[in-house]
Amino acid sequence: MKIEILPDSIAVAVRAAEIIADDARAAIGARGVFTLAVSGGNTPWQMLRALAQQAVPWSAVQLFQVDERVAPDGDPDRNLTHMQETLLGAVKIPPENVHAMPVNDPDLAAAAGRYAHEIESTAGAPPVFDLVHLGLGPDGHTASLVPGDSALLVTNTEVALAGPYLGHRRMTLTYPVLDSARRVLWVVTGAEKARMLSLLRAGDRTIPAGRVNAANATLLADRAAALAHAG
Repeated sequence: MKIEILPDSIAVAVRAAEIIADDARAAIGARGVFTLAVSGGNTPWQMLRALAQQAVPWSAVQLFQVDERVAPDGDPDRNLTHMQETLLGAVKIPPENVHAMPVNDPDLAAAAGRYAHEIESTAGAPPVFDLVHLGLGPDGHTASLVPGDSALLVTNTEVALAGPYLGHRRMTLTYPVLDSARRVLWVVTGAEKARMLSLLRAGDRTIPAGRVNAANATLLADRAAALAHAG
């Protein structure tokens, strides 16, 4: 795992946007498409605002979600709502290139299966994302792979249902598709993440985040998390 420690959450967000934009241009130059999966969280919304300022050939970007809460369209708890506010309203990405998780479907299991097929149709079978962005929860979760949840055990499909967790059921990508990404980009900020950051850096598989393949991973953390970890 490559690790960069930056001064604060804004610096982390800007650096993450630079990495995504660099990978996008390289992938589009090499293969004609850039497949990106994005998680939610406060620092990622800063990251997406910064990404909107980068020179990216958006017409060749295929944008997916790492996870999503089961909530109505426009709900402030939805990751898609914040993605629309921070990125999608500011860049010219074709609507058909934005792959929102179908969390409003009455049959969520069937919807998860359709989303897995959508991923395979775009990123191959088995799929290989160019970049998957992940965050780290204070309990060690990443995506919506939460301690003790049955989704941790799903290996036969790219998309699983999880939850309820913090008031919502979730739809989430699973370990096989996270592990196959050309790059996993961890974005971790805040002193409250320090203990889990320590376990993540150690590859501790007792937390969900620690089970993600670190071979192609880049970790961006702010000093608050890193210094607390060091202490």
